[in-house]
Amino acid sequence: MISTTGVSLRYGGRKLFEDVNIKFTEGNCYGLIGANGAGKSTFLKILSGEIEPNNGEVSITNGQRLAVLKQDHFQFDEEEVLRTVIMGHGRLIEIMDEKEALYAKEDFSDEDGIKASELEGEFAELNGWEAESEAATLLMGLGITEELHYKKMKDLNGPEKVKVLLAQALFGHPDILLLDEPTNHLDIKSITWLENFLMEFEGTVIVVSHDRHFLNKVCTHMADVDFGKIQLYVGNYDFWYESSQLAHQMAKDQNKKKEEKIKDLQAFIARFSSNASKAKQATSRKKQLDKLTLDDIKPSSRRYPFVGFKPEREAGNDLLTVENLSKTIDGVKVLDEVTFRVNKGDKIAFLGEGVAKTTLFKILMGEMEPDNGTFKWGITTSQAYFPQDNSEFFNDCDLNLVDWLRQFSEDKAESFIRGFLGRMLFSGEEALKQASVLSGGEKVRCMLSKMMLSSANVLILDEPTNHLDLESITAVNNGLISYTGTILFTSHDHQFIQTIANRVIEITPSGIMDRAMTYDEYLESDDIQKQVQQMYKA
Repeated sequence: MISTTGVSLRYGGRKLFEDVNIKFTEGNCYGLIGANGAGKSTFLKILSGEIEPNNGEVSITNGQRLAVLKQDHFQFDEEEVLRTVIMGHGRLIEIMDEKEALYAKEDFSDEDGIKASELEGEFAELNGWEAESEAATLLMGLGITEELHYKKMKDLNGPEKVKVLLAQALFGHPDILLLDEPTNHLDIKSITWLENFLMEFEGTVIVVSHDRHFLNKVCTHMADVDFGKIQLYVGNYDFWYESSQLAHQMAKDQNKKKEEKIKDLQAFIARFSSNASKAKQATSRKKQLDKLTLDDIKPSSRRYPFVGFKPEREAGNDLLTVENLSKTIDGVKVLDEVTFRVNKGDKIAFLGEGVAKTTLFKILMGEMEPDNGTFKWGITTSQAYFPQDNSEFFNDCDLNLVDWLRQFSEDKAESFIRGFLGRMLFSGEEALKQASVLSGGEKVRCMLSKMMLSSANVLILDEPTNHLDLESITAVNNGLISYTGTILFTSHDHQFIQTIANRVIEITPSGIMDRAMTYDEYLESDDIQKQVQQMYKA
């Protein structure tokens, strides 16, 4: 168990946390959520001891070991991969190094023999003889194959390093796990493996993530950072989101009879009470939900941007035909005779490794020439494109946001532009910020505004949820669900894909796999399930 008593933290005149008293207990997984800048990662650093609060203290049950997902991807560059994982258990690696130094001595004394005996006993108690085997199993589960285990960390690429650091945090059966964005750079198979690992984990997990499906799958509770406090809610992310929306509606509708509100609450609880991420926790959580009252549900201070796409005209049946497209980049064939046809109403999720998806989208938008093959857009189509790299729209740009967005609007009136920006959370002075100094998330909101103004009937989006907080991801997700046109998109967000796509095209080295199905149906297909099961068994 890990808890805080009276924890407060201020940076200058800004209050981040005030008198936070909270307890995280064994067997539960807590999703730490909050708007960008609310202090989620900072709170994890307070729990780990990396940051000292101005007031209050953090307490950990005696004898329990805490493990943290490291964020410095270069910290272990000179270490072997397998050793880096074992370094997740500080005391165990100390013993291993002490033993090696002792046995290497030429003048091995009786005192050394006694010390070695003591170390061997502690080594055995910490399951040291199983350390390399356990580390290898974790690495294999996360997709780090055996030939990489004895390489130096500096020889691995970025995503591979992330996986090794995650294995390091999970190594040695820690009692408490602190994980900040653990699914970043993981493929779907590795995320599935991690979900299974955490659902079986018997200790305490506190996790920050922008992956809603992941939070729904592993979390038993949500810890909401809001108003400088942290409020615990039983249930997963969807339960928290729905309850916060219900509370917001109740706050707006003060004249509604309390009896009707109670009926809404009871119906709401009935929908979610059986949604258990950990079976052994389901009974206790249902009892907690049954005790939930109207007063327990509080409105959130979150602000959600408005995202809505309306095509100016309906496209005809002839949308897009792609025939035998091929492209080689730096000697690697990323597209190999890709052929498909887009039908009216398709919302297609494109999957695949490397740069193939981005390359395809650039070709379709005329930003890159194919080596071979052709594509043809229907004459009734109009396209709006969200590129993965939007730097060309903002770098060296001396315009403020009003003037930047005016470039893409038929209505040039400042009142219209400011109103549009306000709905995207750029109100007041925010609308006069220079385009060149925007954060990653702000740039994404601007690009989405540009797309909305286009009134296109075909949207092409390459990783639109990158850099966004949960609130903006939810808004974009809902906007694309409601969109009546055609969508071609890529994303690593499971829930985003599942709720939007009605067709999945996977680009492979030998061509494509084209399936008219949802993302979950695709993942449950036999060949994908076999790959996941092989990783999990590893």
